[in-house]
Amino acid sequence: MSLLANLKSMVSDGVDGSISSKRVITVMATFLVALAFVLNLFWDLDVDANMYDSMMMIVVAGLGTTVAEKFAKK
Repeated sequence: MSLLANLKSMVSDGVDGSISSKRVITVMATFLVALAFVLNLFWDLDVDANMYDSMMMIVVAGLGTTVAEKFAKK
């Protein structure tokens, strides 16, 4: 399976296979948090702590709602 197909299946919801904006935002926020971590670790570029914490909250909320959808009764 190609990388693009894996990414599409990761952001698709489990009901009808359409792309979920909630999952797209969560994946993008996760990528940005990881990028900020790497930039801070290797290149000593400081990221504002409030911005980092805000992005982490978006990731946690997005993952939490995605998990809650899996266990919610339809």
